[in-house]
Amino acid sequence: MRLSTRALPAEIRYDRGGIAICQGPTAAGQSGVFRRSHAFCLSVRSHGKVVRALGPEGGSPVSREKRSFAQEVCVKSAGKAMQKTGMLWPGCRVGVAVSGGVDSFVLLKTLKIRQGIVPFRFELMAVHLNPGFDPHSHAALLPWLAREGIPAHLEVTDYGPQAHSEQNLRRSACFRCAWLRRKRLFELCARYGLTHLALGHNAEDLVETFFLNLCRNGRVDGMSMCEPFFNGGLRLIRPLLLVEKKYILKAARQWELPVWANACPSAGHTARSAMAETLSGLYGLTKDARRSIFNGLIRWQLDKNSLPEEPDGGAEDVAR
Repeated sequence: MRLSTRALPAEIRYDRGGIAICQGPTAAGQSGVFRRSHAFCLSVRSHGKVVRALGPEGGSPVSREKRSFAQEVCVKSAGKAMQKTGMLWPGCRVGVAVSGGVDSFVLLKTLKIRQGIVPFRFELMAVHLNPGFDPHSHAALLPWLAREGIPAHLEVTDYGPQAHSEQNLRRSACFRCAWLRRKRLFELCARYGLTHLALGHNAEDLVETFFLNLCRNGRVDGMSMCEPFFNGGLRLIRPLLLVEKKYILKAARQWELPVWANACPSAGHTARSAMAETLSGLYGLTKDARRSIFNGLIRWQLDKNSLPEEPDGGAEDVAR
């Protein structure tokens, strides 16, 4: 499985040995050279210079190796979310927003595994927008994507510094940066013909968002697992919304994912961070407060987003 290469630019040149040669530095400061027989589309943009290449067809087969409990929680919970909400369908093309943090990395790995589990074919592509605080922070992502055989678009932006500059006087830095990233992600989804954009939000994000909406806006609302945009032309999905952070952290370590630190100066100083601290006090009120809140909100959000059951109970599973 691979994304169509019809949209690839004419800058790609091949030598007599079938090697795709891309002149100019990549975001990691290295020249891009990939064998055509490998066939995945790698698109890298750094400071206005675009470097693209063809790499491997189909990527590596899904490993049948035994998974740990934490890894199994991620894979099976994503499958449950996919099945209950009708999240994916045959032939869909899923872009995964990879920030470099643990959540989005585990999401990408999980969806790669689920490609070999679901009873239909769907395509997968990683999309990374470097916010610009450290233009080389994602260097480890390139070889990992190549090993996994995952198509990708990587781009170095100035969204982070711009959001923290004097140019942004009306909105918070986090709001501005997130708005710029989301806008660019939507543009890239249209450019690559993606039907889905997957985000790495987890159960903690669901709980924090619920209480932020309640306390700041007076709304009883969480985070949708499968949300249509542009008249249904694109679906925003959150396959890990049923998974607690502790399992994601363990799974990332066990998979040895090349996660890197968040260089944003606002990290840990956001409204979401403040709500997480407030909730930690709420969890201490009773012995089972945290478990009860998580279980209740997870069930509520899943029921809210689940497809209606067919009368004969014969709905075909979309994910096992």
